[in-house]
Amino acid sequence: MLDLAQTGKAFLILFAVIDIIGGIPMILNVREKAGKIYPARATLVSLAIMVTFLYVGEAILHVVGIDVRSFAVAGSFILFFIALEMTLGIRLFKEDTSAPGLSADPKVYSIVPLAFPVIAGAGTITTILSLRAEFGSTEILVAILLNMAVVVTVLLLTSRIEHLLGRVGLIVLRKAFGIILLAISVKLFTGNITYLFPHTGPLP
Repeated sequence: MLDLAQTGKAFLILFAVIDIIGGIPMILNVREKAGKIYPARATLVSLAIMVTFLYVGEAILHVVGIDVRSFAVAGSFILFFIALEMTLGIRLFKEDTSAPGLSADPKVYSIVPLAFPVIAGAGTITTILSLRAEFGSTEILVAILLNMAVVVTVLLLTSRIEHLLGRVGLIVLRKAFGIILLAISVKLFTGNITYLFPHTGPLP
């Protein structure tokens, strides 16, 4: 049975990590280079990436000998640094969003870099795998679908949202979700680290 409270928590975590509102400047930059973007294509590719890692990612971890809780602890560090980027306005992750010979094809740009890594990037994938230690796969799947609904809406209304919120509004929103994500990363760390060191007892 679907747990609405757990689904809501998973949704908020993914929403903060995907940060589609804070990614509007990047989306506008991609649209400027390509001339246009394909919201449905970008959303479907992002959804496929997330769902694949939701159901197959854990099996991949088992192959390399890593349990979900260990990955959750590692993922908490990733979330922590993403939160620092959002709140402090610094750049810690430098992802290569270009490839030699990549043409300015709107269909290509809607997949790389828009779907990956802007929407379904390393932080999002890590978060989905980390959430397996806290939530059921059904709750996470519904949270992903809800976030994709938000993503496609933002992609369709990017210019209007930018005009409505303004530069200052986007910055404030990004920093607010950064603080929330910072708290989530700490909770994810403390909630899983005790399982790796069971004899040390719970953290105070």
